[in-house]
Amino acid sequence: IGIPVAKIATKIMTGLKLKELNLNKKNHKLYSVKEAVFPFNKFPNVDTLLGPEMKSTGEVMGIDKTFGLAFAKSQFATGNKIPKSGVAFLSVKKDDRKHILKIAQELQQSGFDILGTSGTSDFLNSSGVECKKINKVMEGKPHIEDSLNEKKISLVINTSQGKQSIKDSFSLRRAALTSGTPYYTTIAGANAITEAIKSLKNSKFEVLALQDTN
Repeated sequence: IGIPVAKIATKIMTGLKLKELNLNKKNHKLYSVKEAVFPFNKFPNVDTLLGPEMKSTGEVMGIDKTFGLAFAKSQFATGNKIPKSGVAFLSVKKDDRKHILKIAQELQQSGFDILGTSGTSDFLNSSGVECKKINKVMEGKPHIEDSLNEKKISLVINTSQGKQSIKDSFSLRRAALTSGTPYYTTIAGANAITEAIKSLKNSKFEVLALQDTN
């Protein structure tokens, strides 16, 4: 990238400030998305819900001219699939419902059918987004895990709050993992994958060499 990052970082570690280094700003007009890689499939009893310390760990990076395509590349690099259509399952905490509305609308416009648990489904339907209701595991069969195990779900967006809610949705996240269904546990992640889906539908996917980013 034409910037001596290691040298600059060393000086910062010795106590210097960025403003003291007289660095010239570079605008590459590109987006870079760093993504974490965790071998959750090797740890069957570990929850896939990430804590703050885990979200800062990076293993791969996607670079492109738009955020959507850069994020898509980061997902492909980790081995994650990005569906362009199918059934999107949405189940979010109350505080996130105001944010999930736009996401649901955009997924619907991209060709997805929307499925949700009672609270999310009722909210979306009352807001003008058609959303079919499905049971949580505790509500009895047929429930969401059945659909995941039968590979009827293309995308999972699930946010939880509070110890009991996180505990209740643990098996849902594990079912998504074992079925190979892409899942996102934050609104930021949900926005990112929605943008990636739109970008893949509307733009040509190209390989960008690192030396071409200078």
